Amino acid sequence: MNKVVEVLKAVSDPTRMRILMSLMNGELCVCRITALLDLAPSTISKHLSILRQAKFLKSRKDGKWIYFELNDSSQENLVTKTLELLRKNLENDSIIKTDAVKLGRILQKSREELCKNQKIK
Repeated sequence: MNKVVEVLKAVSDPTRMRILMSLMNGELCVCRITALLDLAPSTISKHLSILRQAKFLKSRKDGKWIYFELNDSSQENLVTKTLELLRKNLENDSIIKTDAVKLGRILQKSREELCKNQKIK
């Protein structure tokens, strides 16, 4: 029961849902997620931590950048099914569509440019 509660709490926040949906097409560095959601880096870090703890995300470090991606290979069947549910029910949501357009513009910028503008190291 604890795992179910943890998973459901992780996806109970609109910001975390937006993060998960933004990662549906591949990994993103923290500065791109921050630019997409226009929130403080500390706020984004907290959301990412909650999602990682619930096994939705995995991360890797490349120099000074940390990348996150969906943990599609999760051994947690509940995580996989929840991601499928989100994908199916949110893919046509207006906020998610707006995020996708904005993310396209963000991906055209270099990491260095994004991080410099956000004062992230």
